[in-house]
Amino acid sequence: MSRCRFRFASQEFVALPSGAMHWPAQDALIVADLHLGKSERMARRGGALLPPYETRATLARLASDLAASGARRLIALGDSFDDDLACAQLGPDLGALQELCAQHHVIWIAGNHDPAPAGLPGEAQPEITLSGIALRHIASAGPDLSGHYHPKLRVAGQRRAAFLVGAAHVILPAYGAYTGGLDAQAPVLRALVPQGIAILTGQAARVVPLNQPQSQRMAPLGGAR
Repeated sequence: MSRCRFRFASQEFVALPSGAMHWPAQDALIVADLHLGKSERMARRGGALLPPYETRATLARLASDLAASGARRLIALGDSFDDDLACAQLGPDLGALQELCAQHHVIWIAGNHDPAPAGLPGEAQPEITLSGIALRHIASAGPDLSGHYHPKLRVAGQRRAAFLVGAAHVILPAYGAYTGGLDAQAPVLRALVPQGIAILTGQAARVVPLNQPQSQRMAPLGGAR
């Protein structure tokens, strides 16, 4: 599995091709926008019907990333559930989630879809700060790590989910299955990350310059591996 190491705010991070991010110094795996229970929430509210397997697929990928990274902490940057009722409606998948959480120290950051998830293993916080870096759902005063926007980048005619890494912000892609996305060139994302790198997810983590002149292009730390 090819991954990409990079530095941000004097810390080393590892972007995984799945869309998760490992912070070795904090022994933490960080994910954003799981949106667990999306298909159930859409059916409950009369929206489009989606195959009801996205929660199982997302949790299986998450368990694999936790095992591969060896991280003992899991930090979810908000919108972990598609709404506040979704957790209670997970059915058999709720047991798998609880088992996964029981094996790790989990921090649930509040999102705009799930401002007050309750009854979950771990601790719920509006945001936290580690090593001078804020971890929150929506980017604000940097340096921070956040999600919310589900950034995507168009490469070779395809839209790929991507990490956006700038001087003040790292914006993670949505980790959950069946999540949409916002183009990295959208004004709100250009304002947050006017220059930097994008790390594409997929079969391998691939770094591409983001809005950089040729002479000023940033490089990841050690490249992909």
